[in-house]
Amino acid sequence: MTDEELQTHFEDLTLPFELWNHRMHVRIAYIYSKSLSYSDALVRLREGIKAYNKKNKVIESQTTGYNETMTVAFLRLIRTAIDAYEEIFPTEDSESFCDKHPHLLAKTILRAFYSPERRGLPEAKTQFVAPDLSTLPEPHPNKASEVTGTSSPGPAISSRRSEKDRI
Repeated sequence: MTDEELQTHFEDLTLPFELWNHRMHVRIAYIYSKSLSYSDALVRLREGIKAYNKKNKVIESQTTGYNETMTVAFLRLIRTAIDAYEEIFPTEDSESFCDKHPHLLAKTILRAFYSPERRGLPEAKTQFVAPDLSTLPEPHPNKASEVTGTSSPGPAISSRRSEKDRI
């Protein structure tokens, strides 16, 4: 499926649900990141996933459905890979991006940034929770879209641990 077809099927909610997997999430994030500012890509991705999940009757629970922290974290990693590597490893489309950045296809990559306790916080589902193990890269504007600034992904919960937590 071409990027144009994927974007169309995702946005008009006709993408077959059995195709909606992590790779498709990465592909959509790539497509939006290549043509939109980080903040606009995040809004489109967030709204799109929520609408797609609703249409497909995905149950919202602590472990299923839309997760803001995962969406923001992966979009930051995807956007950073584009910004850092596009000149060295050019990608023609979202499929080649996935092939050239297989580490982004492993959902376990977030373990390098988040402890299980932090990712399991109830608020991580509905708002971005900053990581507690290492810092996520800050997104840069997409050179192709000639955006001149970035926006915050929304309210973040501080990653600073209390003195009690450090002991």
